Amino acid sequence: MFDVLMYLFQTYIHNETEVCVGQDKLTDDLTSAGFRREDIYNALHWLERLADYQEGCVPILTSDPLSMRIYTEAESQRLDVECRGLILFLEHVKLLNMDTREMIVERVMALDTIEFNLEDLKWVLLMVLFNVPGCENTYKQIEELLFDFNEGMLH
Repeated sequence: MFDVLMYLFQTYIHNETEVCVGQDKLTDDLTSAGFRREDIYNALHWLERLADYQEGCVPILTSDPLSMRIYTEAESQRLDVECRGLILFLEHVKLLNMDTREMIVERVMALDTIEFNLEDLKWVLLMVLFNVPGCENTYKQIEELLFDFNEGMLH
């Protein structure tokens, strides 16, 4: 399923290609590309839920500077220390807020995958921020931070 999402994001969304095909045509195209129908349906459902963020169906959290996010056991298993560290870093540098963090965690947990790593998280971050109204600048900043740096140090 995650491979389908990455393929769609890289092929259509990230490249700003106009997607005006129906779900059946898209499913046929993805099947022709070698993806399993079950993975395609799961990915399309995941994207439908992601589209809710564009329609304003987002959690509104009360901001308390003393609050701290405690991850559940399941979240900690999916989001390892590196992943949680990246999310915390992006919050500290004000690229994520509590709402966007929760959207990202929710979408990660909705993935139908056993293995998940830091590189996967980077793509989920971009997919979510791409779909949240008002996060265009944040999307660009995170994209540059995560993918447009030389193999040197981040600063």
